[in-house]
Amino acid sequence: MQTTDSIPFDIDQIRTQIDTAMVGFLDTLKLPSKLDDPIRYALLAPGKRIRPLLAWASAQAAGGSGNESVPVAVAVELIHAFSLVHDDLPALDNDDLRRGRPTLHKHAGEAAAILAGDAMLALAFEALSTVKPIPSTTVHSTLIAQLCQGTRAMIVGQVYDTLAGFDESLSDEAKIELIHTNKTGALIHASCVMGATAAGADQQTLDHISGFASDLGLQFQIIDDLLDVQGDPKLVGKTLRKDDDANKLTYPAVLGIEQSNKIIGTLDQSARSRLEQIGPESNGLRVLLDLMTNRSH
Repeated sequence: MQTTDSIPFDIDQIRTQIDTAMVGFLDTLKLPSKLDDPIRYALLAPGKRIRPLLAWASAQAAGGSGNESVPVAVAVELIHAFSLVHDDLPALDNDDLRRGRPTLHKHAGEAAAILAGDAMLALAFEALSTVKPIPSTTVHSTLIAQLCQGTRAMIVGQVYDTLAGFDESLSDEAKIELIHTNKTGALIHASCVMGATAAGADQQTLDHISGFASDLGLQFQIIDDLLDVQGDPKLVGKTLRKDDDANKLTYPAVLGIEQSNKIIGTLDQSARSRLEQIGPESNGLRVLLDLMTNRSH
């Protein structure tokens, strides 16, 4: 367990609590097995649970215990799982592996994958309403708006990544930043600001967390781009170099590996500066920043 000024942030314990909450939520739904099984396969797959952890740590940074973020954590992980299932489909990225296992459409068929993804998108908003603790009506409305905005931006990023349609005046660097800040960064940002909002963050703290999340979201995807080029397939858990094969815009392809690493460093410094403005309550976010910056998968 890592602590700063007695503020605990036990990653394994938090993951277990979030997984328990997700299972408990699914258990209440009594879905038909043809839908329930693929949802559980996708949602409960072994993973880092980065977005739920960010929600928890952001709640702590706002002065909460972290427990306030449980509804947020379940909701954002449902959205994340939905996005991965649909992103892996043959019409989009056409991936066979996800987290070292067959992707859902390979495991259960395309129809099950499409329907499970559809269901998880809707269930995210149900989870935000029903998983305890429930925030006040005003905070709840804000959380719904934040989740809608993050999901919409994520899909916009997927559209740019898959179908393009950019303003022709944009440089390749501007295009790739637009993709990454939306496709990956938007849900990371939503996880952080929603966790902070659930814990009653004041505006100054919320602004610092929002800035931190924006830096982290872009940094996270640039590191992903580098891992796709330089990573170990056994550690990454998915097929590598597919972006190169598909001629997709990535930071290494557009700016090169050296410049991509420089941008990661700049974003890391900016994110750490944001956390310094918050103080020791941001210990959990700092732990996650270290973990995400130094990851191999």
